[in-house]
Amino acid sequence: MFTGIITAVGQIKHAQAKGDGLHLLIEVPAGYLDDVVLGDSIAIQGACMTATELTDTTFALDISRESLNKTIGLDKVGPVNLEKALRLNDRLGGHLVSGHVDGVGKVAHFATVVQDPYGSWLLRIEAPKALAPFLAYKGSIVVNGVSLTVNKTEDTDDACMVSINIIPHTLENTTLGNLTQGDAVNLEVDLIARYVARMLETQAQ
Repeated sequence: MFTGIITAVGQIKHAQAKGDGLHLLIEVPAGYLDDVVLGDSIAIQGACMTATELTDTTFALDISRESLNKTIGLDKVGPVNLEKALRLNDRLGGHLVSGHVDGVGKVAHFATVVQDPYGSWLLRIEAPKALAPFLAYKGSIVVNGVSLTVNKTEDTDDACMVSINIIPHTLENTTLGNLTQGDAVNLEVDLIARYVARMLETQAQ
């Protein structure tokens, strides 16, 4: 489990073919892996992966074709959001996150909020229609591993438009500041919403 609070920004240094998947080497800030052991889970851009090799400043992992097909941003070099797995005595600063990407959305709008003295940015994401039942005003959503609060939802014929305000601190300490209109993003819906929807579904049968 994770919280959606990014603990470091790393760099995918190599992405090499391995079977039908990839072998990734990720560089991290000094000291980041001091409490990590082989087999630990680390979320990368919101996707839970297993560390298979460790050095002082890098870790490696194998990613399957299934994971590559369901996510974005894990198949090439570049910056990635990182979060180590939650400990039972950790603060839950974001919300409960599984690290399982539910769908890929598209950035429809990303710009500063006019006349906002705090310098926040408005991010609008076109989420897959199938995720609409799990997205709600003031609910939680994970975007590329970052726990965020939904400020507005708008259903269309083939998508669900989600509006989110992002403060400068989040932009400076995650990869979200690199987003541009048209970019694809990994999305994970709220864990509790997922179970509530399933319970309602079974009761209706």
